[in-house]
Amino acid sequence: MRLSLRITVGALAATLALAACSGGTDPADDSADTSSSTGTGGAISIGVTEPGQLIPGRQTVAYDFSMAVWAPLTFIDDQSNLTYVQAESIESDDATTWTITLKDGWTFHDGTPVTAQSYVDAWNTVAYGPNAFENSGQLANVVGYGDLNPAEGDPTTTEMSGLTVVDDLTFTVELVGPDSQFPMQVSQAQTAMYPMPESALADLDAYNTHPVGNGAFELTGDYVEGSPLVVTAYPDYQGDPPTVSQITFVPYTDTGTAYTDVLAGNLDVSSLPADKMAQAATDFGDHVYSFEAPGISFLGLPLWDERYSDIRVREAISMAIDRDTINQVIYGGLYTPATAWTPGIEPGTPEGICGEYCEYHPDEAKALLEEAGGFEGDMEIYYPGGVGLDEFYTAIANNIRQNLGINAYASPSTDWAEFYQTRLDGDVPGPFFSRWGALYPSQQNTLRVFFVEGGGCDMCIPWYDPEVATLIAQADATVDSADAADAYATVQQRIQDEFPAPPLFWEAYSYVTSDRIAKLNTSAAGNPNYSQTILVDGA
Repeated sequence: MRLSLRITVGALAATLALAACSGGTDPADDSADTSSSTGTGGAISIGVTEPGQLIPGRQTVAYDFSMAVWAPLTFIDDQSNLTYVQAESIESDDATTWTITLKDGWTFHDGTPVTAQSYVDAWNTVAYGPNAFENSGQLANVVGYGDLNPAEGDPTTTEMSGLTVVDDLTFTVELVGPDSQFPMQVSQAQTAMYPMPESALADLDAYNTHPVGNGAFELTGDYVEGSPLVVTAYPDYQGDPPTVSQITFVPYTDTGTAYTDVLAGNLDVSSLPADKMAQAATDFGDHVYSFEAPGISFLGLPLWDERYSDIRVREAISMAIDRDTINQVIYGGLYTPATAWTPGIEPGTPEGICGEYCEYHPDEAKALLEEAGGFEGDMEIYYPGGVGLDEFYTAIANNIRQNLGINAYASPSTDWAEFYQTRLDGDVPGPFFSRWGALYPSQQNTLRVFFVEGGGCDMCIPWYDPEVATLIAQADATVDSADAADAYATVQQRIQDEFPAPPLFWEAYSYVTSDRIAKLNTSAAGNPNYSQTILVDGA
């Protein structure tokens, strides 16, 4: 088994942005080869979830496809370095108004140039409320976003006033307030920030059928639901040359089937299903990859239910869960029990702030629950069915039943769509699945999505405190890295004081590969960088 080293992003979250702020220098040496690129290796096949939406501003599960077909403005690698890709520079004097200068000579796969207007038009399209793009919220801090998403009625404009084209290769972005994290927000996993060619805007449905990007790979045929997506190396790509010439994204409805296909040599890479983690090392040996990632899971609680209103009840539930045993038995030791409200990989995370409440203390948990007056009725623990989570939630239910004397039981939904809608509607019957994988390695992303209303993971933790939102905004505006870490720690202390949901695990993103793969590379987002996959000789 191959375990990645901790991605020591260090002070990146606050300092990289204002290295750009204070001058015109690149935050890392950008020595990308700008020659034509056709891919130096062979073809690989990847097991994926059926994407449905391929437009980067809409996709919710097609990250790997997006990162192959589009190039971001910036890229954060697994060594904590932020480099410019499509951007030549990103600068600001005040962390509020940012000037983005693009590299010259880049083209979309249809041969048209990538310009500042390409970005501004794409961002306005994504942000425009009537379009209902799923990733629209990634642009919420741009001035004018609210005008495109009024609380009532239709928008009276189609453009955000905070975006201004200066010339063909330069545009400015005005934010609603200072945000030192902005250069990370335009990195690879924030797919709403990708450009689109002019042709896309005329017919978005057609564009979803055959998207055209500015990245290392271009789509060879139209998207047909249930069929593989084949992308080949784009010969005029101006970034780092890919190490493979073709990637086939094969849709699966069952990750267990993809796992079996990799084992049989019929597929090259698959994500590792949760219910296969304990046996993967036996099945695949050195072809198991586990990348530390900015993902965290919680046991969401229905805080509108009075039975969960006492903080002692919430803390008792947390202390009744044996995270260490669950991690070893179910996850094969690949996860890390959470000790804070953001993943440990995110810079400045105050590891250990959760203290005894994130540890296994069954006797203390039972006493605390009795002190709070006990718990009436059954506890139905609700989670998405069909994605390999049965053992995990059954184990949590068993812990709560055995240690707290509550009749707790695990209850799967029919599928992800049913679970998602039930959670959004606030109709979950009890504690529930709650997790987020940050799109860039900053506490900002995790804290915003969980604890700011409309931040991204709606109703994942249904507790939105105005003081927390204010504290997050203050931390965002903090330039000095040490001060920023302290500011985010203050946010976490406020959350800890209320303990709205038990933190469970800091996640690793795990994959299995065929014998054809010599090395699977990753990035700070935790997912594989498939364009830089290394094949064995002769594969």
